[in-house]
Amino acid sequence: MADKTMQIKIIAPDRPFYEGEVTFIEFNTTEGILGIYPKHIPMTVVIAPGVLKIEENGGETKEAALHSGFAEILGDSITILAESVEWPDEIDVKRAEEAKVRAERRIEDDSMDLNRAELALKRSIVRMQLTKRV
Repeated sequence: MADKTMQIKIIAPDRPFYEGEVTFIEFNTTEGILGIYPKHIPMTVVIAPGVLKIEENGGETKEAALHSGFAEILGDSITILAESVEWPDEIDVKRAEEAKVRAERRIEDDSMDLNRAELALKRSIVRMQLTKRV
């Protein structure tokens, strides 16, 4: 493997989502947005809902909705164990819009689990943002 690339493996519960050599990857964590180039310091992070950006070895950039999980960064390789991740063409926009409305209603209702409702709202917004980019 060249010094300018790193091996990425993204695994979802239902399938291997992505595997290949990349020059850069960016995603949200509970601590903020994390951008990673080859030779990054080793760390493990908790993923927060957001857009996953993958810059492949050749210049092409791919984006996906990455909702939650964990990432292990080892300098020349990254493994993401995603609870939920999807490409833009896999997103049902109408369903995402309906989920957004439901989540907003739950947030307004004080008897509901606020953290769960906010997470559902973030996921629906990420899905809608990603499909509007494509």
